[in-house]
Amino acid sequence: MLYAFQENFVLPLSHDEVVYGKGSLLRQMPGDDWQKFANLRLLFGYMYAQPGKKLLFMGGEIGQWNEWYHEASLDWHLLSFSPHSGLQQCVRDLNRLYRNEPALHELDFQPEGFEWIDCSDSQVSVLALIRKGRSTDDIVLVVCNFTPLPRSNYRVGVPRAGFWKEILNTDSKDYGGSGHGNLGRVEASPIPFHGRPHSLNLTLPPLASVFFKSVGNNG
Repeated sequence: MLYAFQENFVLPLSHDEVVYGKGSLLRQMPGDDWQKFANLRLLFGYMYAQPGKKLLFMGGEIGQWNEWYHEASLDWHLLSFSPHSGLQQCVRDLNRLYRNEPALHELDFQPEGFEWIDCSDSQVSVLALIRKGRSTDDIVLVVCNFTPLPRSNYRVGVPRAGFWKEILNTDSKDYGGSGHGNLGRVEASPIPFHGRPHSLNLTLPPLASVFFKSVGNNG
C-alpha cells in the first residue's frame, strides 16, 4: 500500500499461480475442505475490496482442485457440487458488486478512494477499510476476518451515522458458508472509535469478507 497509487495496478491471481506444481488456488488454502472454500471466498472478497483492477485466471472461480493443464478443459463437472457452484455464485456477485458500486471502482488509482479503518488488529487477524467514490454519498466499508472463529460485538469506527446495509457476505449460505452475519444491516452508534465519530457493532463471520454500504437513515 506504500506505492499502490504511484502506478495503475492489476491485482492478478494468474496463470503462474496455478501451474508447475504449485497446485490450484483451492488446494493451496489451509484447513479442511470447508475452510479451504471459505478461505478462497475470503481471498476473492479481499482482492475485490482493494484498489486496482482484478485478474482471476480461469478455473479459480469454480474452485478447481487440480492445477491448470493446457491439454485438458476445466473441471466443469465440479459445478454439480454445491461448494463449487456456491463459490462461482460468490465470484459472480463480487463482479456485479464491483461493477455496480462506484466506491469500488471510480477512484481505483487515486488515494482519495481508499482509507484504512484498522490494519493493525493482528491479535484477532481482522482488517477494516473503506472505499469511496467521487460522490460523497458513495462509501463502502469492508471488514475481513482471517480466522475460522466468528466474532461477535466487534466494533469498527465509521465516518457516518445512520444505517449501513450489508451488501455482500462471503459467508452466506448461498455460497456454502455458515450464514453468520448482521441481518442485512446495522445502525451506527454515536460512539467514537478508530478516530471516527461513529461506530458499528458487528458480527464477523468466520473466514469471510463482509461489505457494507452507507445508506444514511434510509436503511
